[in-house]
Amino acid sequence: MEKITKTAGKQGKRRPLEYRDSKWGYLFIMPMLIGFLIITVLPIIATFVYSTTNKNMMSRTTDFIGLGNYIKLFGDKIFQSTMLQTLEFTVLLLPTNLILTLALAALLKDKFKGCGFFRTAVFTPVVTSVVVWGVLWKYIFQTDNGLVNAFLKMIGIQGPQWLMNVDLAIPVAVFVTLVKGLGMNMVIFIGAMLDVPQDYYEASSLDGATKMKQFLHITLPNIAPSIFLVLILTTIGSLKVFGQIKALTEGGPGTSSYVMVYYIYQQAFENYRFGYASAASVILFLMIVALTLFQWNTRKRWIHYEN
Repeated sequence: MEKITKTAGKQGKRRPLEYRDSKWGYLFIMPMLIGFLIITVLPIIATFVYSTTNKNMMSRTTDFIGLGNYIKLFGDKIFQSTMLQTLEFTVLLLPTNLILTLALAALLKDKFKGCGFFRTAVFTPVVTSVVVWGVLWKYIFQTDNGLVNAFLKMIGIQGPQWLMNVDLAIPVAVFVTLVKGLGMNMVIFIGAMLDVPQDYYEASSLDGATKMKQFLHITLPNIAPSIFLVLILTTIGSLKVFGQIKALTEGGPGTSSYVMVYYIYQQAFENYRFGYASAASVILFLMIVALTLFQWNTRKRWIHYEN
């Protein structure tokens, strides 16, 4: 009985200390929490609210219209094609990015002469401004004076109008985005590959496994969590792409390279239809959430974490 009383007394003494520590902890995170609420949470709430109104910067009145903006969006053929083009962008970018970054990481994970130069060359586009990167490639893909068509002309091939062709505008934008983002995913994969125990490779070598079999049966299963991370980040990034489209094609020719964020930008800041643009933003948000949840729910089928 005495032991129980002493234990209870000790716990009673600890509680004020624990409370004081937690109070200091909340105090330290308060600036970040306030910033998160003001910069992230409140704009999200405002977007949902504005999506149910006819808010227009050219008009002083704002009326509640319920689902009116959403009904108009799904009846808008340009918005429908924009959604399809956004999904096309994602479908083209995701597998090519994953395959190339895995290949680059496998080649550059081991130290060799010139390894640092190649790693830097691949990673440099990541820290380059999106606008500068887009403008640079716009000149490279110019029809008359671009480097690509100049090279093709040297070997007797008439280059196409890369950025003025309805069928090529999205693939070119995907290529430019792909080259820019390779470095970040490569670094993630290099770090994951270097963490794989070397004992696995040594044991498989003794059993006569080839490099390809080692990569397929040892490397890939062990870096599956990193692959999952890259898939989510690349998917979200491809759905939110804007800078490259703005710098390269400005949605053209016509509306053939419209993507969701560019469509939202045009409706909000060129047509001043903030309510309509907010509804499109909500749909994009739901698309990202749906795809992320789908990837999250399927991860257990191919990711095996080490106990």
